[in-house]
Amino acid sequence: MTLGDLLVDAFTRIRQGAEAAVSGLSAEQLAQRPTPSANSIGWLVWHLTRIQDDHIAAVADREQVWTSAGWYERFGLPFDAADTGYGHTPDEVAGVRGLSAEHLVGYLDAVHAATVDYVRPLTPDDLGRIVDERWDPPVTLGVRLVSVVNDDQQHVGQAAFLRGLLSS
Repeated sequence: MTLGDLLVDAFTRIRQGAEAAVSGLSAEQLAQRPTPSANSIGWLVWHLTRIQDDHIAAVADREQVWTSAGWYERFGLPFDAADTGYGHTPDEVAGVRGLSAEHLVGYLDAVHAATVDYVRPLTPDDLGRIVDERWDPPVTLGVRLVSVVNDDQQHVGQAAFLRGLLSS
């Protein structure tokens, strides 16, 4: 197994888990929150996809799928195109309404394809490249990729948990 194979597998598991969390749910179910301060399934899957899109586009030095493929316009959310959901207040989370599972999975698939295209050819020698000097120590590509996988998997788990609450 190559490094690229390992990364493709990790990102594929995120994609599969996120799709399972939203599949077959209505817009109302995707927006449902167990408490007024909690996240919804729709917000979680939108956010994890936005973070992956934002971070992978940055390290790949390319435009995000969100804007390059028209997903920003299709979603019609009340946020700036650069918004990833990071630091959203409960009111902002509540603003993520009217989403369809099909749109969430469509955007997720597009981001996944761009991610796989970027990570598949990576080698261990690539992982030490500095990709963000705003931190001390500076962030390497390897650290950034692990961070995205970790964050996305946590949000997939949260979305799966919330889906379980819908059926209880």
